[in-house]
Amino acid sequence: LNYATLPAMSKSCVRNRFVFIALFAALISVSSLIAIPAGPLGVPIVMQNMLALLSGAILGGGTGAAATALFLLAGALGAPVFSGGAGGLARLFGPTGGYLAGYLAGAFCTGLLLGRPSVAERPRFLTALKVTLALLAGNILIYLAGGLWLTRVIMRSNAIGFTAALPRAAAAGVLPFIPGDIVKLVLGVALTLALRPAAARYLNPQE
Repeated sequence: LNYATLPAMSKSCVRNRFVFIALFAALISVSSLIAIPAGPLGVPIVMQNMLALLSGAILGGGTGAAATALFLLAGALGAPVFSGGAGGLARLFGPTGGYLAGYLAGAFCTGLLLGRPSVAERPRFLTALKVTLALLAGNILIYLAGGLWLTRVIMRSNAIGFTAALPRAAAAGVLPFIPGDIVKLVLGVALTLALRPAAARYLNPQE
């Protein structure tokens, strides 16, 4: 891809895409300031999961995943962007590392299901239902990635089998967060319906 040969509108869209990637990566990072301890295994209540999914829902799968990947890269390099102001590779491989990986998978999945934003989108019932199901699918991916990784951590630290560790992981890292994530899901649907057409004006103005 030769940037110099692109039409003016395409160049503008490419620039806007990088701006949105940086903006959403920054939003996910800043939300690390909101982290409420919720259990003995160190899995906190955070806003980062919702913002990661919103990056995919509002920007589309590839762009949303790129924003989430930029956030993860910053954290891996030591920037204090993970929950509680932590950073570094150790956090990626700690008890909550699976959730961080789930953010990336969830953002991509949500955006993939919804497709690229379009200026023609309207907040109709079927659109709201599609957004709800897409965000729900992304949340489930985060739960799966985080819960399975936490199960592995419990197995290794307690020298027990998978079937014994899985209920502990679910009790510590999944079930306590479902009520809050339902509230965040409702908020996420409203924000997605409002912001997708606005984002499309900058990312895909021709659609």
